[in-house]
Amino acid sequence: MSRQFSRRRVLGAGGGVALGAFGPLGAGTAAATPNGTNAPMSIESNGRWQSELVRYDSEYRLVYAEDAEGNRIPDFSHAGYRHGDRPIPHVRTVKTVSPVDGDNTAHLQAAIDEVGARPRDQRGAVLLAPGNYPVAGTRTDITTDWVQVGSRSFEVADASRLKRGDSIIVVHPCTEAWLESVDYGGTATDAAWTVGSQPITYNRRITAIRGNTVTVDVPVFEHLRRVRSQSYLYVWDRAGLVTDVGLEKLRIDIQFAGDPNQDEAHAWIAVKVRQVEDAWVRDSTFLHFAKAGVETTEATRVTVRNCRALDPASVITGGLRYNFNCEGFSQQVLFVDCYATKARHAFISNGTSSASGIVFLRGTSEGALASSEGHRRWSQGMLWDNHRDIAPQVDLVLGIYNRGDYGTGHGWATAHSVGWNCDTGTAELVVQKPPTAQNYAIGCHGVITGDGPFEQPVGYIEGANRPGLFPPSLYQAQYADRHR
Repeated sequence: MSRQFSRRRVLGAGGGVALGAFGPLGAGTAAATPNGTNAPMSIESNGRWQSELVRYDSEYRLVYAEDAEGNRIPDFSHAGYRHGDRPIPHVRTVKTVSPVDGDNTAHLQAAIDEVGARPRDQRGAVLLAPGNYPVAGTRTDITTDWVQVGSRSFEVADASRLKRGDSIIVVHPCTEAWLESVDYGGTATDAAWTVGSQPITYNRRITAIRGNTVTVDVPVFEHLRRVRSQSYLYVWDRAGLVTDVGLEKLRIDIQFAGDPNQDEAHAWIAVKVRQVEDAWVRDSTFLHFAKAGVETTEATRVTVRNCRALDPASVITGGLRYNFNCEGFSQQVLFVDCYATKARHAFISNGTSSASGIVFLRGTSEGALASSEGHRRWSQGMLWDNHRDIAPQVDLVLGIYNRGDYGTGHGWATAHSVGWNCDTGTAELVVQKPPTAQNYAIGCHGVITGDGPFEQPVGYIEGANRPGLFPPSLYQAQYADRHR
């Protein structure tokens, strides 16, 4: 199995003894430190430094600090296909099809249905031969008084009908008390958020039950306080869910007519990843979409790797040019080494309070026309890790902040979210603190500020424009730490 991050790669040059390698993004091997011995070297040397909030202890385990409100940086390392624990599979080809004249919809569906009807051990990939394929188109309550952000265990009223392995939905209702605690969304001159409008939901799997204590696979990305809202969970049947499915090595060039900054009479989304678990998109290029190159919705544990979403064709206005976009119920989605051009919002969650646990790792945006950001209505647990902007056309390129009366009462766009070791050049990264929560910018380079379009408290800023942040990647460090 290929593995993702060796200890050596996480610690960096001169950083201590390497352990085994981790995960599906590359290969690593055990190795001694560069001084030629197996003795660990000091982490904080050679200009390196650690954050006060996430740092290694003497045993090279990550430790986390929290503020007076209990806010702490969550563990983002569960994002991606199979939590990042397995490589994306290489699926053998079992059927090849070529294009036919006219509409290819039925032709392609028939090939997929044929392969899907085979015995499981005879299934595989449908390979599209080179060519053009025109298509016409296509409840027990949670009784723990405070489940802290980053927690995976909590008490429930009755666990007798639950079992290990159950797929559950955790719901934090949007109540008057919760709305009051978050200033009704902080929507400036727009109408306030209303009761029921922003429920927080998590798609989780039960990993352990002891008495009425339930442990789930992935932490929650919001404080669940009973005094503000009675959270609950239920088992769901996963009806209609597709699993272990992927798309790779495609170039989708959407045809448009006329001015690329005006025409919208064409396909808006190149690839929509919907109603799936454990899926992937990799090594592909998408051009001339109006809205998104890759968009996820109702999608959990998805990896999008080494993809390019380029040159959107649309009016430059709201709702368009979200090159890599997570809509509603997108959770544990990992974007790795993706590239966007001419985006209004290159790396974004537009999924409101149902979207969480989204990681953008080593994403690059060139020629941005607006900011990458949590876009609206309390998305949670977003991480921009080593994000970079090149030649932006605007001053603000990364927003972890309040959007006030922008759009449709966007207000607090995201909470418990992090910019880590990002580089915005001469442009701004704005980070602001939501009520009851926190947002973070750690080790980022550029104009790092809490001065956003709407006046709000500054978020947590540490080590701005200071080189040597260690670990250099939060996601990779958390992934390695989780697998020790």
